Amino acid sequence: MQVTPTKFDGLYVITPDVHTDHRGRFYETYQENRYREAGISTHFVQDDVSYSSANVLRGLHGQAGQSKLVQVVLGEAFDVAVDIRPNSKTFKQYFSIILSEKTAQQVLIPEGFLHGSLILSDHALFHYKCSRAYNPKEEIGARYDDPAFAIKWPKINNLILNDKDKAYPLFER
Repeated sequence: MQVTPTKFDGLYVITPDVHTDHRGRFYETYQENRYREAGISTHFVQDDVSYSSANVLRGLHGQAGQSKLVQVVLGEAFDVAVDIRPNSKTFKQYFSIILSEKTAQQVLIPEGFLHGSLILSDHALFHYKCSRAYNPKEEIGARYDDPAFAIKWPKINNLILNDKDKAYPLFER
């Protein structure tokens, strides 16, 4: 497993060791001791799966005090994390990466970030590990096209968003 830091404090790209043979592929998605040895001590309490079709954009959302370990296990997505920590040197900046089943990479998104994804393949299956259980009262969000973030999303015709994501306000801080 390789852990690659980014310019964002606490945000890492994790590349697992993938074992491939004539039967297919195998890799560990998480093993607490290995992550601790690599300097990642986040304790996860909830796992989630999200399945989406092409052109679906989810986000930007997050939850107060929640970190996430995000991975695409089927398909491909443009994945974004936006730093909304007011005292951070990367405040209102974003990190983006193409996550796919081909690379099996993960992104550790620390608390204080919003998260969003745009599905680039026909379908995509996300696996999330979360450090806090979902609580709708602690959910936060902002528009995916907020000019404060200036995210360069891939050009997609017929973007699909749910009503909740469409209704998020512009970020104010």
